[in-house]
Amino acid sequence: MKEKLKTIYVCTNCGETSPRWLGRCPSCGQWNTLVEDVIKEEPATGGKKAQPWSPGASGPSTAVAKRLADIDTNEEKSRIVTSIKELDRVLGGGIVLGSVVLLGGEPGAGKSTMLLQLCGAITGSQVLYVTGEESTRQIKLRAKRLNVPEDTILVAAESNIDEIVALIEETKPSFAVIDSIQTMYTPTLSSSAGSVSQVKECAARLLAVAKGLEIPVFIVGHVNKDGAIAGPKVMEHIVDTVLYFEGDRTLPYRILRATKNRYGSTNEIGMFDMTGAGLIPIDNPSEMLLEGRPLGVSGNCVGCIMEGSRPIMSEIQALATKSGFGTPRRTASGFDSGRANLLMAVLEKRVGFFMGNLDVYINVVGGLELSEPACDLALCLAIVSSLTDQPVADSLLAIGEVGLGGEIRSVNNLEIRLREAQRIGFKKAIVPEHNIRNLNLKEFPDIKIVGAKYLKQAITQI
Repeated sequence: MKEKLKTIYVCTNCGETSPRWLGRCPSCGQWNTLVEDVIKEEPATGGKKAQPWSPGASGPSTAVAKRLADIDTNEEKSRIVTSIKELDRVLGGGIVLGSVVLLGGEPGAGKSTMLLQLCGAITGSQVLYVTGEESTRQIKLRAKRLNVPEDTILVAAESNIDEIVALIEETKPSFAVIDSIQTMYTPTLSSSAGSVSQVKECAARLLAVAKGLEIPVFIVGHVNKDGAIAGPKVMEHIVDTVLYFEGDRTLPYRILRATKNRYGSTNEIGMFDMTGAGLIPIDNPSEMLLEGRPLGVSGNCVGCIMEGSRPIMSEIQALATKSGFGTPRRTASGFDSGRANLLMAVLEKRVGFFMGNLDVYINVVGGLELSEPACDLALCLAIVSSLTDQPVADSLLAIGEVGLGGEIRSVNNLEIRLREAQRIGFKKAIVPEHNIRNLNLKEFPDIKIVGAKYLKQAITQI
């Protein structure tokens, strides 16, 4: 008998299904998230009604329950520590046994390279690398280029998720890599690989085998044109950790960031340098980002952001020039454009710098995205420096949030930021005056700390 196929529409954000296309999902309220999917229609039951549940009708349970006190939570036994310190930092100290990690990013960001290097970094036990996009020979060529140890890596070119799960159960590797989830399929569903139902079902089966055998599984996920991982949002909900590779494709630097982590913080980031020999971890991002900084040039100022427990120095550039059009252009790369316009309005209203006929261009060097308000003061000083054509001192650092009244408000973790600035070699720091009360100035003998209550006071220090 020929199978009956049924067309439904599935929301990629919440997984809600609808028999017809809708512009707005009735469950989560998102617009244009319903995509077409084809499933196998369930056969008719022949008019028999489902029997109501009754005690004992399901038979004896095969589930196993343990006392919470009997479960071993030794950190050395529950995590696999790799030799890639930046990855361990983002994961919260290593790979948790039985965890499922989803790795997304733009094409060419380095997802497959990172995971193949990770396979080589696990010593003493074999790992399994399953690819649905390449052949085993192509994986071999990449491993040779990256100089990855090959004795402990098992490679399989397979797309059938049932065969992959059976292979994991048979080989029992220390961890497994699935590259990528969009190429996997299960024969029980009639839809094509990469569809919403296939991605959801394949991710659920990988989750079951990972939890049952306590084998960590890394899943590569492609991203759509909006930058989100393709497939239903439900897939991101069922995994334990979601990692994203960020960075400008024209720059060699890559940032690994966790947007979800059940076993660690989501504030930590890892930085890598993309080279011909693979991804090299960057232990000192501040020194790397400030390398080649122009000295004695107006429009530059250094700020400091906190990424988890790590302070990172970042160079902010601003260029203010006379506009050739009626409406001036305001462009920001790496900085929120709305926040930049707000700070320019504060400079004009509270300090007196007229910018109504000026084009202002803002750039954050290194491809970082500065979303922390502690960089407000550094941006304001960079704009004023470009307006007056007066360079900011090369050894000066600015830290502080700017309010609408022109006041400089306190920031958190100032001591950690100043220690990093002192280590790199900065000689002067402009900080909020309110923060100085809680500082022990004797801990910073090599850096002059200047407090400023208002933006006008900070500008006089440059």
